Amino acid sequence: MNYLEEYYNAYDEEGRLLSRHGQVEYLTTMKYIEECLEGVSNPDIMEIGAGTGRYSVTLAKRRLRVTAVELVEHNLEILRSKLDGTEPITAMPGNALDLSAFPDNSFDLTMLLGPMYHLYTKEEKLRALSEAVRVTKPRGHILVAYCMNEPTVIQYVFGMNHLREVMDLNMLTSDWHCISEPKEVFELVRTEDIAELNAAVPVKRIKLVATDGATNYKREYIDAMDDETFSKWMDYHFAICERQDLIGASHHTLDILQKN
Repeated sequence: MNYLEEYYNAYDEEGRLLSRHGQVEYLTTMKYIEECLEGVSNPDIMEIGAGTGRYSVTLAKRRLRVTAVELVEHNLEILRSKLDGTEPITAMPGNALDLSAFPDNSFDLTMLLGPMYHLYTKEEKLRALSEAVRVTKPRGHILVAYCMNEPTVIQYVFGMNHLREVMDLNMLTSDWHCISEPKEVFELVRTEDIAELNAAVPVKRIKLVATDGATNYKREYIDAMDDETFSKWMDYHFAICERQDLIGASHHTLDILQKN
């Protein structure tokens, strides 16, 4: 068993997305999924790294055709447990680095909402992005999620008093970019890292969105909000989530690409 399997076997990813603060990321991602599907009749959708199916199952229950590929068997079991057998979904094991089972130009929307969190070299990231682009139809959309560097520096390194530890372990570059290895589970990037990957594949960017923005800095306050206040928080979040001056401070971002 590797670090990734150990993490997801023990971690309640489903509970995170169902929490009040986790709902911000989920609702924001769904908003942009729906935007990408506007005007597309009978779309074919792929989710690479589908996790426990929060997105894939939701879309399949709307009667949309979905292919869900997931590396971790534990997650795949949870995903399948949500299905009653009537949904137009194919859920199968697979690796974001090798989608050779799927032909070129197959999907109207391809979602890579988790794998970039766990790929530690530029070569691996580019391979996963290239595969996602390859299986997408021309003019189709690719949604790619990333974990961002600065929130970890702000909250974990300084806010939780881990500065001495990460410095002793040489986990920071001189310009404060976190250095991750598989045992840290998550890989962290900056906006310029994302742009460098995009430049290597035949896509154009539609939008780069802060999927949770300021939410995770104040998660205890978000979780304590009543429905009316949370609704206003979402209004505020949607009003600022495309502001590029704020993107790098979001814990998660969503890169919305269109294949040339």
